[in-house]
Amino acid sequence: MTSKIEKLAATLASVLGEGAAVSTALGEVTVVVKAADYLAAMLTLRDHPELKFDQLLDLCGVDYSTYGEGSWTGPRFAAVSHLLSIDHNWRLRVRVFAPDDDMPVLASVTGIWRAVNWYEREAFDLFGILFEGHNDLRRILTDYGFIGHPFRKDFPITGYVEMRYDPEQKRVIYQPVTIEPREIIPRVIREDNYGMK
Repeated sequence: MTSKIEKLAATLASVLGEGAAVSTALGEVTVVVKAADYLAAMLTLRDHPELKFDQLLDLCGVDYSTYGEGSWTGPRFAAVSHLLSIDHNWRLRVRVFAPDDDMPVLASVTGIWRAVNWYEREAFDLFGILFEGHNDLRRILTDYGFIGHPFRKDFPITGYVEMRYDPEQKRVIYQPVTIEPREIIPRVIREDNYGMK
């Protein structure tokens, strides 16, 4: 007798074909699809009667640049979605990698699940992933004048600019970051002979 997860994995492999890599780990099923097949695969996942993933629960961006302590050699950016089939009581993770690291572009699935609207905006804002076909792709968490994408691994922890109220100008102003770097490693770890006499 096959388990529920094995049945889902077999169904996904037969319905999506060789264009998708299906794997199971820790009781979860993951499908990795190519960027060119992403929109068609998501439509199939929603509409196929054996699958019926009618709800998109979440979509997030991922930066793999330092994954595996820098041993990762694949594409840098991915969008990861979590889907739910109420009819079959199945959950699924779908991962799609953006083919270009310098300009990560993926198809928008707002035409399939409207709930993904703000999730795609968040992935754009924080990771810089562009969703082609999204009708309102603009920043959602950072300020409109913000420079860069703060969840990218190469974004500096302190950022590039800081905002403060200037009492002379009586308004909020932006200026380059003025935070002085400081030593945050405890002396016990940093100095070999700390506490020795």
